[in-house]
Amino acid sequence: MELLKERILRDGYVKDGDVLKVDSFLNHQIDVPLLCEIGAEFRRRFAEETVTKLLTIEASGIGIAVAAAPHFGNVPVLFAKKSKSRNLDGERYTTQVKSFTKGQVYDVQVAKKYLTPQDRVLILDDFLANGMALLGLADLVRQAGAALVGCGIVIEKGFQPGGALVRGKGIRVESLAVIDSVSQGRIQFAED
Repeated sequence: MELLKERILRDGYVKDGDVLKVDSFLNHQIDVPLLCEIGAEFRRRFAEETVTKLLTIEASGIGIAVAAAPHFGNVPVLFAKKSKSRNLDGERYTTQVKSFTKGQVYDVQVAKKYLTPQDRVLILDDFLANGMALLGLADLVRQAGAALVGCGIVIEKGFQPGGALVRGKGIRVESLAVIDSVSQGRIQFAED
């Protein structure tokens, strides 16, 4: 998606530890028209799939999934919570996810009443680095007996193992921008 790549090159930058910062438009301050275009692109890439639910993890994936929902017929957006909450009542599915950027393990959870065996789920997230968030979300879908139609990722770090790991499990992954390297602070995209 050229519009996204241009925006990454213009406004993104690399911090120590291969952390790509795109917080001026994607995961802190949000460029809503750009997210609407991203949502439309996910719909185009998964056009042949019936999707009944968009699943993400708090917090950065929520805006992406909400912007994508109208392109999928306004299906519900469900986000896995990273912490226990008195607001989350009833039975829930739980799995563990290790965050690449925070280096912390979270027990993520969703209420069972919102993820059912009848659901056809598309997982959406902002980044794919080590793949732990996607595998955790896929585990929640598996626990529910729902069908996982695939994962839509805004930015994949192709130089990290996550993409190969998730695809190696037979999960379809569609990434809108794949970064091959960030050597010396320079962002290099993979060839399409």
